[in-house]
Amino acid sequence: MMDDEGALPGEGVPAARVLDEIRALRAADRPTHGGRLFAYVYDPGVAGLDELARAAYGESAHVNGLDPTAFPSLLAMENALVGAAARLLGGGPGTNAPDVVGSVTGGGTESLILAVKAARDARPDLAEPRIVVPVSGHAAFAKAAHYLRVALDPVPVDPATLRPAVADVAAAIRPETVLVACSAPAYAHGVVDPVTEIAAVAAAAGIRCHVDACFGGWTLPWLRRLGAPVPPFDFAVDGVTSISVDLHKYAYAPKGVSVLLHRDAGLRAPQYFAYADWPGYTMVNPVIASTRSGGPIAAAYATLRHLGEDGYLRLAALTREAVSGLADAVRAVDGLRLLAEPESTVVCFTSDDPGLDLFVLVDELTARGWHTQPQLAYAGLPASVHLTVTAAVAPRVADFAPALADAAAAARAAGPVVLPAELLALAGSLTPEALTPELVAGLAAGLGLGADPAASTTDGPGSPAPAGGTGATTPAGGPLPDRTAVVNALLDAVPVRLRERLLAEFVGLLQRPTW
Repeated sequence: MMDDEGALPGEGVPAARVLDEIRALRAADRPTHGGRLFAYVYDPGVAGLDELARAAYGESAHVNGLDPTAFPSLLAMENALVGAAARLLGGGPGTNAPDVVGSVTGGGTESLILAVKAARDARPDLAEPRIVVPVSGHAAFAKAAHYLRVALDPVPVDPATLRPAVADVAAAIRPETVLVACSAPAYAHGVVDPVTEIAAVAAAAGIRCHVDACFGGWTLPWLRRLGAPVPPFDFAVDGVTSISVDLHKYAYAPKGVSVLLHRDAGLRAPQYFAYADWPGYTMVNPVIASTRSGGPIAAAYATLRHLGEDGYLRLAALTREAVSGLADAVRAVDGLRLLAEPESTVVCFTSDDPGLDLFVLVDELTARGWHTQPQLAYAGLPASVHLTVTAAVAPRVADFAPALADAAAAARAAGPVVLPAELLALAGSLTPEALTPELVAGLAAGLGLGADPAASTTDGPGSPAPAGGTGATTPAGGPLPDRTAVVNALLDAVPVRLRERLLAEFVGLLQRPTW
């Protein structure tokens, strides 16, 4: 761990000691390899791939994507990545979308923000542009709407199919609508929206249609080649004007690389920001960042080149095998139910047994070394547990099944979370605007997480974050909780807007400087 001098000591620290400190800090993290973490990271389980990616990253870490004329190596690699993604997603010479162009971004959220920006800026005549997004669409669409001052028109999903009705999408379109979005698949439950029908509705209205394939764009094509009944979702579909796909997900590249594709250069043009009305260098950016390290792009390029189509097909087959095994493990536990039959790389399940609390189950799985992602109830959809499945999970499936059964038995024995009546009363009386630092600290204390209601907002103890803890020490000095069922139960019990504010306040307590 760091000494009392923090990140900027009076005298420099030897390199070996610095690396030891980083490794000690990393010991508290979730395991990024080994097939036991079902969210956040994507592990192919391919020997030597990490070393290759690190070496490629190092070769280009100090290359700056600000000016492609100064660093043509980065431009060449970006163009190659865009070409690979376009070809995989139905674009390029000889296809239905021969003029596809694209940009490499820093992640799926950036890709979605830029898709919304391009659609908004293509309609400067509109004073109040709007976007239509199913409620199952990624939260990054809401973030884009918030950042870009675009109105968000959500479309409900059917609680049985978890998909939006095309008629509802059509009804949500207004004269001010600049973009209609759909997902392939939607992250939460892993189901593919009716892209063909939604794109047709958008095209009939003269509106852009973006397919968020950040999660599935690099898996669905390979699953289709393996014989899976993948519905049309890419540029082969008329009316699809843009697609996003993350290479740091199922292309298994290190974090920080996504691709945003447009059907032609005219559609992409409003994505750019160019500025020359100042005495410095002329600025032109295709993405949000100006300075960008070439490291992630070089690492992605090396990863794609090394794995190749045969490698990705093999990894997709392993992943499909793992999905099938995990789904069988869920079906074998009384009281658990798949929210949707798996059709991509997600296993998502809920509990129909009042005595089997999903949030307690998540804690029990964590205690057994399996790290899952709880999802709160929303608009008639029950709370659920999300498993993002990667190729590295396949060798672990046989171990997961008994662990799930054992965790379920332990969760039943422990019983559901029962929130104190006074805590529920307090939460029920609050509005987001009424939250104060003292109230937040009081809620944390009521959850039994060691927060001191009288603590200073600048140097008080840390507070909980949802979805599990590590037992690590927070920057504010308090422990992250090992069990978070009570936190998730509280968040699940309050209205969405209060839930959002509590999340921000809790995480804000965690993010404090060390002095």
